Amino acid sequence: MSQQQLQRIIQMLKAQPIAGPATVQDMRANFEKMAAVFPVAADVKCEPVNAGGVKSEWVTAPGADAGRAVLYLHGGGYVIGSINTHRALAARISTAAKAHVLVIDYRLAPEHPFPAAVEDSVAAYRWMLAQGLKPSRIAVAGDSAGGGLTVATLVAIRDAKLASPSAGVCLSPWIDLEGIGDSMKSKASVDPMVQKEALLEMAKHYLKGQNARSSLAAPLYADLAGLPPLLVQVGTAETLMDDSTRLAERARKAGVKVTLEPWENMIHVFQVFAPMLDEGQQAIEKIGEFVRANAA
Repeated sequence: MSQQQLQRIIQMLKAQPIAGPATVQDMRANFEKMAAVFPVAADVKCEPVNAGGVKSEWVTAPGADAGRAVLYLHGGGYVIGSINTHRALAARISTAAKAHVLVIDYRLAPEHPFPAAVEDSVAAYRWMLAQGLKPSRIAVAGDSAGGGLTVATLVAIRDAKLASPSAGVCLSPWIDLEGIGDSMKSKASVDPMVQKEALLEMAKHYLKGQNARSSLAAPLYADLAGLPPLLVQVGTAETLMDDSTRLAERARKAGVKVTLEPWENMIHVFQVFAPMLDEGQQAIEKIGEFVRANAA
């Protein structure tokens, strides 16, 4: 690892924070601005589609297997984020997994609180099945809130008695909307992105007075039995680290096959910074291997 690479990213984040005391509109604009730094390669095909009523986009890198797909759920605390903010990451995952990646613009809070995001992700999955894709060749993936939404989506798919996807990939997942994990305090001094106050504010927008321990809002409390294999990647320098470790522990106890990858000194969703961080690309290669192995 180049410590210089990581420090440059941390300085950038501190200089232009995404979340914080700003308005929702400001946070959304800040996220879009940051993401614009990472362009998508010219040979990546980006095709807008309506996925069961959900604005979405197929992101396909050269060499993608026509039958392998990833449903990608972006992060942003259920309040910010879009296809735009995650297109570059989706393109890299498409390359590594040799898969078509469907990035969806699920409805955001506070305009559309829980369970709107879950409803949209399941609708998009139903649409993928209707397109003739085999569930055994589909993986569901997401980062941060999208990582929690990945778990919630897999639970909702199971409960709806739909055919299960082949795998789930969670990057720094947010599964505890109350921020009660020990790392929320113990890692606060080293995390340049996620702090409890801003996190709870986003949870407030998403829940709109609903139960913070509802299993599809906070999958920490969900019954995980019967879920497909999970890959969980997390940095050791992030306040949400315990969300990942608790998810892995609960999933294993439920009989789910889990691969937990703690990345030393890495920050929240470090994979996004792959264009300027070696570990980010290395982690994406691991995601690709996992998806190819399970969605063969």
